[in-house]
Amino acid sequence: MKALLSFILVLSSLASFAQDASVRKKNFNLSDGIGIKGYDPVAYFTENKSVKGSKDLAVAFEGVTYYFSSVANKEEFKKNPSKYEPQYGGWCAFAMGKDGSKVEVDPGTFKIIDGKLFLFYNQFFNNTLKSWNKDEANLHQRADANWQKFIH
Repeated sequence: MKALLSFILVLSSLASFAQDASVRKKNFNLSDGIGIKGYDPVAYFTENKSVKGSKDLAVAFEGVTYYFSSVANKEEFKKNPSKYEPQYGGWCAFAMGKDGSKVEVDPGTFKIIDGKLFLFYNQFFNNTLKSWNKDEANLHQRADANWQKFIH
């Protein structure tokens, strides 16, 4: 049963990247078409920190533009964009899991789970990553289900 659930989650996450660019633009957390507020999605994985990207090193992927901090990161992203894109369109993972809402994030507050990037709200003494960590399994499952409502 657990293997079946994992398989379904993998399929649903793959399906989320095969969607129409206009659906992605409508549902992703973008600022003028830019994902992750201009932060380099690859750096989260290679440097384990948030690093501001440069518009001179931009790549558009299915309607979303990402900035990179190095040519190497830009080229790595182009090899496998879905590996590096943030979950839930870059919205706060905790909020998506709690009630399916689209809440802004602090690009510096993140977690890599099973090779995927999750971003969180962290302002005004409210770091939602801490709340996520208290009930990660449940929130993760609910966030996956809630996100499907936006992309299908």
